[in-house]
Amino acid sequence: MLLRAVVNAAEFITTKRHTKQRKIMSETQKIMMAVLGAFVAGFILVGVSKQEPSVEEKEAASTIRNYVAMQTMAGQKCPAAILKETGEQVFFATETTSDKETYITMKWDGEKAASGGFKKASCTLRASLGGISELVIDDKVIIKK
Repeated sequence: MLLRAVVNAAEFITTKRHTKQRKIMSETQKIMMAVLGAFVAGFILVGVSKQEPSVEEKEAASTIRNYVAMQTMAGQKCPAAILKETGEQVFFATETTSDKETYITMKWDGEKAASGGFKKASCTLRASLGGISELVIDDKVIIKK
């Protein structure tokens, strides 16, 4: 009889423990499903809210990309042309002018003018040519296209 009571008590404790685990698992699963649902809802909202850029936004972006391309090209080609003509390497332009659509002109002051280097250099790059259209070093025209 005593043995039977101990076995019944053990079964009751085991059953109660398994029931709690099942409840905990089901609560955990509910939380996981809620988090997953929030992620799915977020992805849907972001996907639906994306709009096609307007014509004005596309034009503005295109103008900026064109200007950056011209500036990059001028920053690469002009110093190389000045180095080739004078033997002096230039790094930073002292002045930059542009209409931001068709041309960019960069000007440099020579650092070694006293030792035979140039005093002033000007380089104009036109987007329509895709390269240097005018290079002037110490008032001497080197390239004119």
